Amino acid sequence: MANESSVGESPSRGKRADAQRNRETVLAAAAAVFVSSGVDAPIRQIAARAGVGMATIYRHFPTRADLVTAVYRHQIEECAEAGPNLLGSAGSPIDALRQWIDLFVDFLVTKHGLADALQSDSDRFAALHSYFLDRLLPVCAELLDAAVEAGDIRAGTQPYELMRGIGNLCIGHDNDPRYDPRRLIALLLQGLQQQPRTP
Repeated sequence: MANESSVGESPSRGKRADAQRNRETVLAAAAAVFVSSGVDAPIRQIAARAGVGMATIYRHFPTRADLVTAVYRHQIEECAEAGPNLLGSAGSPIDALRQWIDLFVDFLVTKHGLADALQSDSDRFAALHSYFLDRLLPVCAELLDAAVEAGDIRAGTQPYELMRGIGNLCIGHDNDPRYDPRRLIALLLQGLQQQPRTP
């Protein structure tokens, strides 16, 4: 009894919280392993990195496709949640937009293999692509609107065209070590900024 009151939660709620923590740990470990070793990396490698048994992974994610899908969704969520947080913490809306675009580029450059792995399951991939747009377009729009309102950038840039343009600039990053998409993306953002009026 004393133990229960000190913990402050029922055993079932404690188990649910543990299960959720395990799930989050597995997703973070799987994302890191997929980046370094590809989506076909052995499940035991993910289990070892997460510090859980393989049975725990299979309990949450019965198939590799389930795990890949969950990792992809988790990464989208992290990118989506970062937008409002950056608006609250960055020095200015343009700084928040720059930092968010940097996270978005990380997502595109390091996680694109997840999307490639799902292309064979077209229904699953189509649903994830819709989820990607549904979650990230409003975040990008909010950041653009804040930067326009602050006078940092010119009005008129659509979130979809900006995200699509950044995505296109990221293509080919893997095949050519001489190509750094971030430099061109920085130039793109520079082009969006308001130019001071000449007297």
